[in-house]
Amino acid sequence: MLYLVATPIGNLGDISLRALETLRTADIVASEDTRKTGLLLAHYEIKKPLMSFHEHNEQRAGERILALLAEGKAVAVVTDAGTPGISDPGFTLARGAIEQGLPFTMIPGPAALIMALVLSGLPTHAFTFRGFAPRKPGVRRRFLAIDRDSPHTLIFYESPYRLQAFLAAALEVYGDRRAAIANDLTKLFESVQRGNLSELAGALSATKPRGEYVVVIEGATRRDAQRDELVDGEADEADEADEGDEREGGDDDDFAE
Repeated sequence: MLYLVATPIGNLGDISLRALETLRTADIVASEDTRKTGLLLAHYEIKKPLMSFHEHNEQRAGERILALLAEGKAVAVVTDAGTPGISDPGFTLARGAIEQGLPFTMIPGPAALIMALVLSGLPTHAFTFRGFAPRKPGVRRRFLAIDRDSPHTLIFYESPYRLQAFLAAALEVYGDRRAAIANDLTKLFESVQRGNLSELAGALSATKPRGEYVVVIEGATRRDAQRDELVDGEADEADEADEGDEREGGDDDDFAE
């Protein structure tokens, strides 16, 4: 049996009783970082064989895990923090288990995106999780633009090294929407900053970001739609004016002396 086990995102007290029981009874634990997982298991006095399962060996290690499952072994998969398969390895393993008819389940638990969404104060009834944005500026803007007209609250993960660039791109693509930035969730210095994108970008420019961040952005509103219609309308008028100038001016040859 395959168990995808959610683990704490910061506070060790958040681990569930089911997660602990699953880790104790599994034949082997596959983890993103065996050193970090070893510390987690040691904290709860659990001793189990560990194997690496991360983005760089996902295919090879995944095949080994599926082979263990076919032998009847119980394998628990964990990430460094949070839920396997959410911006961490796990999706391909679940798909492989389905294709081979192998049983698997999840042991639910912490997920930073849900906690940040609730704490943001933005609508929670419908949301879109996009994970990490691409690193390159042009690709990042196109990635963000996919959801420019979406009415759903948008959730992103971002590293401290690219947070400022991300906020600048989001402001450019979405306009100055309401947003929230969450950091160190469940830890001693948990922080959730709320405001417009421009305000958040300005506040962060005076600090040195540390740790991973969750950025929650308001979905498109009627105000955004009206703004976009105005911008599109102005662009259409400019195009029509350019076309009119071309008709009145004639061919370039008319200007030849």
